[in-house]
Formats: sequence, structure tokens, C-alpha cells
Amino acid sequence: MNEITWPLMQNNITRSDLDKMIEYLRLPDPKLTHGPQVQHFEREWSKWLGVKYSVMVNSGSSANDLTMMALREIKGSGEVIVPPLTWVSDVSSVIRAGLKPVFVDINPRTLALDTKEVLDAITPKTRAVFLTHVLGFNGLTDELIDGLKGKGIPLIEDVCESHGAVHKDKKVGTFGWASNFSFYYAHHMTTIEGGMVSTDDEDLYDMIRIMRSHGMVRESLNEETKSEYKVRYPDLNPDFIFAYPSHNMRSTELNAILGLEQLKRLDENNSARTRNLKLFISVLDSKMFQTNFEIDGSSNYAFTLVLRKPDFDMRNKVEKTLTDSGIEFRRGLSGGGNQLRQPYLRNMQGLPKPETLKVADHIHHFAWYIGNYPDLQESRIFELGKILTNLK
Repeated sequence: MNEITWPLMQNNITRSDLDKMIEYLRLPDPKLTHGPQVQHFEREWSKWLGVKYSVMVNSGSSANDLTMMALREIKGSGEVIVPPLTWVSDVSSVIRAGLKPVFVDINPRTLALDTKEVLDAITPKTRAVFLTHVLGFNGLTDELIDGLKGKGIPLIEDVCESHGAVHKDKKVGTFGWASNFSFYYAHHMTTIEGGMVSTDDEDLYDMIRIMRSHGMVRESLNEETKSEYKVRYPDLNPDFIFAYPSHNMRSTELNAILGLEQLKRLDENNSARTRNLKLFISVLDSKMFQTNFEIDGSSNYAFTLVLRKPDFDMRNKVEKTLTDSGIEFRRGLSGGGNQLRQPYLRNMQGLPKPETLKVADHIHHFAWYIGNYPDLQESRIFELGKILTNLK
């Protein structure tokens, strides 16, 4: 097997990041579980994103779970419109919350939910639309935002792969009822493992805080809420009233310290990635590969490579060439492609056949992503362009 010389991610944690964590560990009695550093990061993140409230959790998947649990608690049972091209935890969080996923196809230029298909799929059973901003592309349209607002349907944004992407000069993750972020190592910025739920809804914020910590009411910042539970359940110790059947999704002080350091250079790193992406698209053969992505406002930590035509022989040739060149890749883009082909959904009743969602299924078979990081040299991008051009 060829040595990987172009990994999906590298140098995402710097020596100065590590030094900051070590400095904290050298304090006489450093608190390690979540506390003031987590709260500091939550405030700084909210300020950077442009929202009122944020709750740090231990992963983007936990952010998804919390949001769907809160949706079910508030809206009751029903359906959530989801994309077939997303990470498994988006769909599984819907299922675990006792809600039904409804799949519609994606827009090939943004890789996110197709606006018309979403609006056509809304029924009285629809409780929310869960949109994934895939690999840094802005998946929003004014038509979708206005259409959902007019129908009173909450928008939930998965921004785990798109920190800093914008729609109409406003960051994605600020348009929905809630937005979820991941700080996994391979993403725009990292806390090693970690995530965030962001919102402008004070009641949702308070509920997510409670659910993050086993459903304990004492985590609420609303004194009226705590008082109501105390009066309603006089037989319980006020410090241990569990309002929801949740579990521990807290992060740690060390994760937050790393997040605070990473956030300082996020915008600069995103600018470098955007320059890289534009160069990558410019060196592709537009007859062989898709190049008409909607990149305005995008913030991509990966290069998206999509064959224009279905061709399994060419697919195999692309993969062999990348492997032989030491270039790491992932086929199917986000989450390994079309989720409807995954085992966990195969036996669920009432779902469409995977091949009927034609855009997502094409991506499943004939698309890849390749790492895009700030210190990637332009010469390597030109070299990659030549390698792919010579595949003809």
C-alpha cells in the first residue's frame, strides 16, 4: 500500500494549542470537567457565529441528538425531512427521538436538500426540516427560508462541515431554530472531539442545557423553571430532579481551551481554504468532472470531486490513481454517500428506494472528497490537476 502523503487533514492542532493546554494543566488544581472554560468558549463561539446562545457538547452527534430530543419534547411525534447525503448521526438522531425521517433528493450544485423537493414534501405531520450544509457549501436558499417560515416549520441546520460558510453575508447556522456544529479533528477547527448547539431561542437553550447533563433541572439558568419543578416535586432533592430521559453529553475544560485557541485563527484558515478550493476547481477538466458548484459563501475543508457521467471503470481508475499517488480520499462524500443504502435503514418501512434519489445516488457511486487545509501548497493542487487530467 502506498504511503499517504496527502492526508484528509494535517497540522490541525498546533504546538501553541498544546502548550496552552499544558499551561492549564500546570495550575495548582485545574478543573477538568466542564466549567468556566466551557462557558467562555460558548460565549466566544456565539459572538463569532452571531447568535445569542450556545451549548458545548462532547460531539456533533450529541448536538444532533439533543436538538432532536428537544424537538420531540416540544412538537411531539411526527416527521422530519432529511437529506440522503449526510452523516449517519443526523438520521439516527431523528429515529432515536421517535420521529420519522422523510428523505428527499439534493441539489447537485450545493449537495444540500433540493428546495422544491423539500417544500413539496411538507405535510401536516412535518415537525422540522433538518438541512445539512455539506463539506462547506451553503445549502440555503431564500425560497426555502421563506417557505418554511410561511408554513411555520422549524429549520434545523447541520453545520458540522461548514464553519464560516455564509448565505447573504450572514453565517449559516444563524437562520434556523437551532444549528449543530462538530469540532472533530478533521473539521475546520477542532477540540479533538466536541460539538455545539447554537440558537436564538432562550427556551430551547435552557432545555438543551438541562438535557446535556442527564436532564437535571439544576442545569437550568431559569430560576422560575427550577422553582416550578421544586414545588411540583417536593419529595425530590432539588439538586437531583431529572426532567428528561437524557444522558451525559458534556465536554471538558481542556476541549474548551483548545476550542478558544482554534477559534482565533478560524477566519484566516477559512480564507486560505477558499483560495485553495477555487484553484482546485480551476484545474479540473470540466468535461470529466463537475465544476459548477455554488461556491459563493462556501467554506470548504475538502475538495469535492464528482464525475459528470456514471462510469464504474473510470471510478476505479480515479481511485487507483489517487491511491498510487499517496492521496487519501473518501468516496461518497459526507457519511459515505446515500444513507438509504446503509444497513441501519434497509429494513425500515416506508422509505424510498435509494436509486430513486438520483442525485444522491450518483454522488454515492461517483464522488470523492480530498483534504483541503490551510498550509496546502499551490504546487500540489496543480500537480493533482495534472494527475486527474491524465486519466482520460
